[in-house]
Amino acid sequence: VQLVESGGGLVRPGGSLRLSCVTSGFVFSNYAMNWVRQAPGQGLEWISTISRDGLRPYYPESLKGRFTISRDNAKRTVYLQMNNLTFEDTAIYYCTNGPAETRPRSRGTQVTVLS
Repeated sequence: VQLVESGGGLVRPGGSLRLSCVTSGFVFSNYAMNWVRQAPGQGLEWISTISRDGLRPYYPESLKGRFTISRDNAKRTVYLQMNNLTFEDTAIYYCTNGPAETRPRSRGTQVTVLS
């Protein structure tokens, strides 16, 4: 199983980023996919989950309206569109497969919001 995140970087407050996670080694369309993040000195935080067919996205109330998860089963890729970023969004972002509580096994991609 391999999950490779990309798309992170430096962004100013109010900016946007689109993260991607390309996967291999499992039947992608059989799994819900998740994004989680870990801010400096903090624990893992669940960001979003998308159903296997891509029709049902889920978010915590705190992020609804700013983040959008999507997937392309043909490309075995899950995306996270992040808008109106704030300093509090600075973190390493990971994708995971399966239940939302699955711990990440990949390197993640760093998102840093600074002015």
